[in-house]
Amino acid sequence: MYLTIKETAEYLSLTEAHVESLIQQKRIRTVHDGDQFLIYKEQFKSHFEQLEKYKQQLADEQGEPIPDDPDVKDED
Repeated sequence: MYLTIKETAEYLSLTEAHVESLIQQKRIRTVHDGDQFLIYKEQFKSHFEQLEKYKQQLADEQGEPIPDDPDVKDED
């Protein structure tokens, strides 16, 4: 499925100007149909998979208790 720049900006939660900048930097692949740039939606699949892995990793780390530090001396 192909998206316009506006649809891509909404899909990625970015501004249209930022998406256009990424296209100019060749960080997003596009197809030009003569009138507009079209962006293949599936190229972002691995990006979202990596985000989910990162979110899961953060959740795992936040749920882990802080170990006692053997170097801390109790002054009480």
